[in-house]
Amino acid sequence: MTDIEREYRDRLSTMSVAEKVARSQAMYLWSREVISKQISQEHPEYSAERLKWEVAAHIYADEPETMKLVERMLERVSDVDP
Repeated sequence: MTDIEREYRDRLSTMSVAEKVARSQAMYLWSREVISKQISQEHPEYSAERLKWEVAAHIYADEPETMKLVERMLERVSDVDP
């Protein structure tokens, strides 16, 4: 284990459950934002609704049941805003 990993684990072990949840939520929101920016750069024509579901497809790609729902929604949304 590196010094950085050890320091991370030490800091994590001192956090309350609420702090850990808040940190997880912040990381999740940051990840969604990064993925959204990447997809927007590749497909600037996507509508906000389409982009939302494309981000979801990226996040839940390894969850087959969730992907069925996401794919259904992607079939229904427009690629461009009206």
